[in-house]
Amino acid sequence: MLRWLIGGGREPQGLAEKSSVQTIGEEQIQNPYTELLVLKGHQDIVRFLVQIDDCRFASAGDDGIIFLWNAQTGEKLFELHGHTHKITAIAPFSSSDITEEKTDLIITASADRTVIVWDCISGRQVQKVSCFHSTVKCLTVLQRLNVWLSGGSDLCVWNRQLDLLCKTSHLTDAGISALVELPKNCVAAAIGKELIIFRLSASNNGSEGWHVLEVKRLVDHQDNISSLVSVNDLTFVTGSHVGELIVWDALDWTKQASECNFWDSSVHPDVQPEIKLSQSPNETSVQHLTSDEECVFAAVGKGIYVYNLQMKRVIACQRTAHDSTVLHIEKLPNRQLISCSEDGSVRIWELREKQQLPAEPVPTGFFNMWGFGRANKQANQAAKKMQENTPTYFLELVGDLIGHSSAVQMFLYFGELGLATCSADHLIILWKDGERESSLRSLTLFKKLAQNGDLQLKL
Repeated sequence: MLRWLIGGGREPQGLAEKSSVQTIGEEQIQNPYTELLVLKGHQDIVRFLVQIDDCRFASAGDDGIIFLWNAQTGEKLFELHGHTHKITAIAPFSSSDITEEKTDLIITASADRTVIVWDCISGRQVQKVSCFHSTVKCLTVLQRLNVWLSGGSDLCVWNRQLDLLCKTSHLTDAGISALVELPKNCVAAAIGKELIIFRLSASNNGSEGWHVLEVKRLVDHQDNISSLVSVNDLTFVTGSHVGELIVWDALDWTKQASECNFWDSSVHPDVQPEIKLSQSPNETSVQHLTSDEECVFAAVGKGIYVYNLQMKRVIACQRTAHDSTVLHIEKLPNRQLISCSEDGSVRIWELREKQQLPAEPVPTGFFNMWGFGRANKQANQAAKKMQENTPTYFLELVGDLIGHSSAVQMFLYFGELGLATCSADHLIILWKDGERESSLRSLTLFKKLAQNGDLQLKL
């Protein structure tokens, strides 16, 4: 295994001084990933990683090949060939029926307009479907119904045996770009600027027939929807190419809150403003969303933002978290975030609470000038009390992982086994906790020495 102490910046000093991106030196005390293992095999951009279980994952990308890996050792388990064009979507589909023998399956879709189901235990192709009229862009598994959905120019519902249960009529040429499961056997599908709610239902006459019905269209976004995430059974969130974030009620599909000023420094006064002549779409696009029960974490342009669902506002942000567009962001079990970018870096952030300063007096405003001071005074006191009781946060850079030479597309977090990243440089890197790996090697060596000692005693 290659051992690498993660270093500092990626640019010459002169260029680094012009950049507003936060940097970190060689002393990265809170960054455990001081060892890395490079996994080779792909011949083109690796865009997707999907976790199979606690120790295995699959990778796929533009070469059309799927690899299965051991996250602990980096061993290549299987190399799956069956697609002739790039992979466009991948999803795990494990058996949930206790009466059946456990099976670990993955589903892959390709630009060759096929979908294949693979057995992760044997590495064999289970079944292949080639009846699609367009490329399938997204796959979603509904474990509660034991079916899976494919999204392209149509929304199709399939069972485990790849029987087509039902489908919608042709939607648009652009097709469905993202799907998310909702309560009451519903799903939300992103199609351009629109969000369409579909309901799945099985036939009541005892047959195996299914129906998929459009129940509502949501047209609140001003531009194409670029990201979609379910928070819980009550809430889901969407983001668009022009930086809109909308919080939706997952039961009645009404808009609960929205944020559309991520790039506006007047809305986020804690952030140092940048002087720019124009705002390019890539700098405001919500590229990826993830969440926990309290917050939504958004990758917006080059920045990352923390939106509190209860407060209905952004509570922390780094407008220039990376040198280029942030492609993926995840929340760790502790108060840390990991983000990766087109600049080839992977960064670890910690959400910390700011030291509270005394609240400034609230301006008396227009109404006090005309004698409405008493009512306004009460409002000012309420606002001041709210300001005093509301904690403020900031994101601190605690780790910078430099290993890829091109855009890092996404990553998987495996807890104590480390972190897996994939990139446009055709590589996958397993980032390991250096202290843990060193301890494991020492333990293994100690066991071998003890075994050898026992053998010598017996001889």
